[in-house]
Parts: sequence; C-alpha cells; structure tokens
Amino acid sequence: MLAKRIVPCLDVDRGRVVKGRKFKNIKDVADPVELAKKYNQAGADELVFYDITASSEERNIFLDVVQNVAAEIAIPFSVGGGIRSVDDIHRTLRAGADKVSINSAAVKDPQILTDAAMKFGSQCIVLSIDAKAVSTNKWQVYINGGRTDTGMDAIEWAMDGEKRGAGEIVINAIDTDGEKNGYNLELTRAISEHVNIPVIASGGAGTMGHFSNVLKTGGADAALAASVFHYGEINIAELKDFLSENSITVRREPSWK
Repeated sequence: MLAKRIVPCLDVDRGRVVKGRKFKNIKDVADPVELAKKYNQAGADELVFYDITASSEERNIFLDVVQNVAAEIAIPFSVGGGIRSVDDIHRTLRAGADKVSINSAAVKDPQILTDAAMKFGSQCIVLSIDAKAVSTNKWQVYINGGRTDTGMDAIEWAMDGEKRGAGEIVINAIDTDGEKNGYNLELTRAISEHVNIPVIASGGAGTMGHFSNVLKTGGADAALAASVFHYGEINIAELKDFLSENSITVRREPSWK
C-alpha cells in the first residue's frame, strides 16, 4: 500500500501566512519561511503554498516568497494562486516549486492543464478544486478564492481535469473549511471514486481522528490542513504515530536524517 501523506498548507496574503473560516475572517499567523522550515523539520511529507488573493486581485504570485521558502526546505513544495498561463507555471517552477496548483485559470481555460502537462509533465500539475454543496451529494465549483460560483459540477470537473492532464487533485470543501469539525467525507469519497490520480483532501481538520477518517473512509491519498498545525494543536510526528496505530501506512523520517 502506498503511504498516505500529511500536507501542511500555508495560505499567504501579502507575504504573510494567514488563516480564516470558509475563506472569510482572515487572520495573520506567521512568516511563511519560518513556518515552512518548522514543517520541514517536523516530518511533513509535502508543503502547499497558496497566494490566496493573487487570482481575485488579478496580480502575479509573490515569487520572491516562493524562492525564499524553497531555499529552506527539502520536502516537495506545491504552489498555487495567480497562475494564469503556462509562462506563470514555468516561472513558478523555476522559483523552486516542485508542483504548481491551478484553480481559477483552469476553469476559465481548461487547455492550460493539457499544455502544462505536455510541457512539464503531469506529475507537477495539480488541479485545485474549491467545492460547495448545492444539494445532497452534489457540489459545485467555486473560483477566485471561493467568491465566484461557476455552476460546474465538482465531480465532473475532477474527471475532466484528469483527462486533460492533471496528475493530482486537491479537493477543498468550502462548507467545512476552518470549522475543525472534520473533512467532507462524502465529497472526498465521490472524487476519489471517479478519478485514477491521487486526491488530497482539504478543509475541516480538527482532530487526529479526522485525518484517519478522510484517509480511510474518504479514500484520500493525502490530507491537507493548516490551523491545527499552525497553532500547535496537532503534532505531525504524533499524528503519524496515531495513523500508523490505526493501520494507515505513513512515511517515517529516514534513518539518516
């Protein structure tokens, strides 16, 4: 069985890590470089960096922050926010990202997924989907930091994204984001059952049990979280011990570290 991954997320606004609830009530948390170094040392499997206002403000991502973070960590590093073209992807990868996460731009022009996968390889192209429930077992895609309802079905979009070249999907449930009441298991399971590429669950982590649930019942390949790690509510090493005790395969620190 492939090891499940634990992925801290840095939501960055104007060069600072922030956190909110359901994409609102944003509060300052920390310096992204210092927080990235902390997670690199703590045993995180990957790190995700989102410039959360780049798309809505129609500006480029802060590549200097990306460069500074990449210089301090050894774990895989995914970057998203403000990615609007293949050139943007190229610049972000050159700044030190291992993967580029595309959300709003892919909805507006799905060809970017195909073009990027052809040029850089599917392994570094992540389709990020912000989804909100509109009825029972039906979720729609939102863009621009959760501000704009596209009317698109989230499951159909995930399937289409895979066909177009995405090598991984991050599914973020807006309804549970920042609530700490657990991931949206139904949404995560629905996405996981309809695609053949890795799925990262996002939105709602509050306890170690929530991670276990989404990795087992939700069928996720990885679990992303922010505030529970930022505020020290969950220790990554202890979380991995817990998951291992619950028969979930996780990566351990190499013996040579």
